[in-house]
Amino acid sequence: MRDRDAGVRVAHTAELTDDELREVRALLDAAFEGDFGDEDFEHALGGMHVLVRDAGGDLVAHGSVVQRRVVHGGRALRTGYVEAVAVRAGLRRRGLGGQVMAELERTVARAYVLGALSASQEGAGLYLARGWAVWPGGIGALSPDGPVRLPEEEGSTYVWVPPGGIRLDPAGRLDFDWRDGDVL
Repeated sequence: MRDRDAGVRVAHTAELTDDELREVRALLDAAFEGDFGDEDFEHALGGMHVLVRDAGGDLVAHGSVVQRRVVHGGRALRTGYVEAVAVRAGLRRRGLGGQVMAELERTVARAYVLGALSASQEGAGLYLARGWAVWPGGIGALSPDGPVRLPEEEGSTYVWVPPGGIRLDPAGRLDFDWRDGDVL
């Protein structure tokens, strides 16, 4: 765990208390207006979390990064997949999402070859402004029945390569490891 300042906590899922996990889930349910299911929450667990609190101690922003494997150009790349980025309604567009992303990017840069995420149209501006880019090539997954193309994910999957990092073939496909629920 590390505290960047009084209101920001960075911790692994295993370090979060049951109360903190309930707070995170409540924030996500509210921020996504009920469109954040149990599988979505499961996808956000098992990695590093950023929790931002206001002066009164209330959780106002969250994001996590979990490890996934992405096959690209014949290699399985250790990828930091960003999940569950949310800011409490009424506090958006004040830099809290950027604060969360700065911490998540720090983790990605130190622990992964590549960062990836799936963004809504509403959230895309945050990621683009931070140097994330829409993946121009194909998107797929390594399903239990073999590789499958996911055309519905093309145009909403973003990648970020840490400075000095790997070179990716923009015409190539990114095949993500399989998981229940939304694959991306």
